[in-house]
Amino acid sequence: MTDRARAIFDAVLPARLPDPVSFSAAAPSNIALSKYWGKRDAGLNLPLNSSLSISLAEWGTTTRVEPARDGTDAVWLNGARLAPETGFARKVVAFADRFRRGQTLPLHVRTENTIPTAAGLASSASGFAALTRALAGSFGLDLADDTLSMLARFGSGSATRSLWHGFARWERGTREDGTDSFARPLPEVWPEFRIAIVRVDTGPKSQSSRDGMGHTVATSPLFAGWPAQAEADCAAIEAAIEARDFIRLGEVTEANALGMHATMIAARPALAYLKPESWQVLDRLWAARRDGLEAYATMDAGANVKLVFLEGSTSRIAELFPDAAIVEPFGAAAKFPGQPRP
Repeated sequence: MTDRARAIFDAVLPARLPDPVSFSAAAPSNIALSKYWGKRDAGLNLPLNSSLSISLAEWGTTTRVEPARDGTDAVWLNGARLAPETGFARKVVAFADRFRRGQTLPLHVRTENTIPTAAGLASSASGFAALTRALAGSFGLDLADDTLSMLARFGSGSATRSLWHGFARWERGTREDGTDSFARPLPEVWPEFRIAIVRVDTGPKSQSSRDGMGHTVATSPLFAGWPAQAEADCAAIEAAIEARDFIRLGEVTEANALGMHATMIAARPALAYLKPESWQVLDRLWAARRDGLEAYATMDAGANVKLVFLEGSTSRIAELFPDAAIVEPFGAAAKFPGQPRP
């Protein structure tokens, strides 16, 4: 941990943590409607632009943190104990170390993901959000949600937005130390809002999002205009949510995603996460939209396509994309025990 990152944790945590207790927490995954792509400070994981997301109901992570009676850190994922050298275990322990800051407080961390294994969705957002809440609870830390969101950012940028169900906006912030860069939940509840996950490729990506982001920022001639446009898109989507203007929300959401991918394709050498099958999904969607379907696409740094639409379009979406998984962000199932929701 860098001195600057250590200073953030030192400022909000007690000098000495108490002995941990067993504590469980949960968090949903999320889909960004306006994207985070590009960092103004990699060491503090600070974004160049604000972003806004919608949660994925019961798709997410539940994590339990327990004191390690055997005196050794250990990590379980979906019931299986992981070897300490695995990437996931190392990341979990490293994040716990940010809280422990040199104290010998061994932990057992048990993580369960409810995201379908073939969904083609990363669990880092919900994983680090749940881990942040679980660590805070285990050590008896009475921290405000904006502080928890800021700390979750050090595990995964998108985890900043996964502390809540519903819509959340991550502010880019302006302070050099990043203490004003955290997410907040939006109060709007939109029961008719739906998301469809259209799986194209569920295998590992050719390049990680982190590496792809750095490559795009460093080499793409189209990137210079991205931060300002993305900030404007974020504000426009938030205004559309407040006004219940779904068409405006959908148009900006889709344009924002395509704009982000355009900066990648223009990188040198080009970075193309979308596959031919991704474009086939988009072509099918656009043809249906010309026939009156109100649905729009968004794509993260990967090949899979997510569609946003309202309840009345569900049957048409299911007909066009029969293998898609449909999520109700504000449905009855969209609530983990003890997990906040607007």
